[in-house]
Amino acid sequence: MYLNELKDKKILVLGFGKEGKDNYLALRKLFPEKIIAIADKLEFKELSKRNQEFLKKGKNLKLYLGKNYLESLKNYQLIIKTPGIKLSSLKPFLRKKTKVTSQTEIFFEYCLGKIIGVTGTKGKGTTSSLIYQILKKGKFRTHLIGNIGRPVFKTLLKAKKEDIFVYELSSHQLQFLKKSPYIAVFLNLYPDHLDYYKNFKEYCQAKESITSYQTKKDYFIYNSEQKLLREIAKKSKAKKIAFNIKKIKNLEKIISRKEIPLKGDFNLLNILAAVLVGEIFNIPSKDIKKAIKSFKPLAHRLEFVGRYKGIEFYNDSFATIPQATIVALDALGKKVKTLILGGSSKREIDFPVLAKKILKSKIENLILFPYTGKKIWKEVLNFKKDEKNLPKSFFVSSMAEAVKTVYKHTRKGSICLLSPASASFSVFRNYKERGNLFKKYVKSL
Repeated sequence: MYLNELKDKKILVLGFGKEGKDNYLALRKLFPEKIIAIADKLEFKELSKRNQEFLKKGKNLKLYLGKNYLESLKNYQLIIKTPGIKLSSLKPFLRKKTKVTSQTEIFFEYCLGKIIGVTGTKGKGTTSSLIYQILKKGKFRTHLIGNIGRPVFKTLLKAKKEDIFVYELSSHQLQFLKKSPYIAVFLNLYPDHLDYYKNFKEYCQAKESITSYQTKKDYFIYNSEQKLLREIAKKSKAKKIAFNIKKIKNLEKIISRKEIPLKGDFNLLNILAAVLVGEIFNIPSKDIKKAIKSFKPLAHRLEFVGRYKGIEFYNDSFATIPQATIVALDALGKKVKTLILGGSSKREIDFPVLAKKILKSKIENLILFPYTGKKIWKEVLNFKKDEKNLPKSFFVSSMAEAVKTVYKHTRKGSICLLSPASASFSVFRNYKERGNLFKKYVKSL
């Protein structure tokens, strides 16, 4: 195996998040006595207490932490980087013979089993989890890996030919791949991560790697409602299977809408994509139905929090782009009277479309976080010149303040939806913290 060929190479793990720790632990398991380096932009004191304790216990470990961490790269032959670090930022610090790779590249190169890759701007986690459940019901030896599942390297060390790996793939993980999965599932494509990529075109190119290296023996499952995905499908050499909203009737032959535990047409498309994977593996319809029926919606994706003081609360903190908020409003309907929006800004985000949707939905209260909250409100005012039926706006800077405002101004029998249409970083560490604080204050206040 590739990792066993690294005995004599000087290795540096770049980035010490969840994936970086997985990289280090796998290497440590293979090479208990080898000196392995970790580099990260955070100072030691800025790391979580858990990570500080972890690193203190490390043996044969070299650390490069803080603002000059990239200067260490010139001393190493192999760099295993985490996805969020731009390759372009490393080039000034690399020697000619230094190889930069990622755990995704290594996994694709040396995995013995079949890989099902799932990508899309939204819906990856739900669809990957559904595919995993369907394959488990079909008695296949299946693993859910990537951002949504188990650590990749630990799984690779135990991989067998009969294993199937359902891999949720972000644009960062796909960007430099030179291999594509046996089954590639492409759900949708909207502007996102434009603080990382030069433009939307570069983001699209990163995503396209999921099918670029497929062969005639492989499968490409894609959403044919989207023109961009149709164009990508034309270039794919794989067997193409299209899905769209018109094909939902095929899903209804397996399971009725009433039995599906997920809300919204967009989730029906996610389920349909997962069903198509199950059919490739000849899993009986009755087993597919059982898997869907027993599926538990993922946290922070239109998650029902509960009914308090006559108000229904939904946590959709994972909605970090306007399109995700729009489909959430479609899913919950006109009962949504209070909408919590806003967060950190990204380039080229299309808030006018969301503003139109808000006015059409007749929402009564908008609770707005910095910085994009002001931008969204400005777009609403651009479309609504008079104050008749204009939502009330409330600008807040904490989740406690937001939830207090909800209870004060939302009428009984209606829905309050947290669906920010923005990233979380203006006030919160990530979407999980934002969603968890929402749930906490809804219940405590």
